Amino acid sequence: MKFRPLHDRVVIKRVEEEQKTKGGIIIPDTAKEKPMQGEVLAVGPGARNEKGDLIPMGVKVGDRVLFGKWSGTEVKIEGEELLIMKESDIMGILEPDTVAAAKAA
Repeated sequence: MKFRPLHDRVVIKRVEEEQKTKGGIIIPDTAKEKPMQGEVLAVGPGARNEKGDLIPMGVKVGDRVLFGKWSGTEVKIEGEELLIMKESDIMGILEPDTVAAAKAA
């Protein structure tokens, strides 16, 4: 089954963060916070303005994004936990250099 979001909604898969701290301590599942980064899996066509013109989306499939801790609605599609949120809930797109630097830190 494929899922296509409507209007200005986006489907995001959370990206799991590192399981260890910098000092090598393994973080148990109960102490971990939900990741606030994700990969965009599907994008709606965009919202419409007052005139009825389609406003294109600022994100695209494959973008790595940063969003609020409590943003979106959690859904399970084909056994995979995903988030559906409006584009306005996304704080920004992480550029590839930023992602690599975050992993190295």
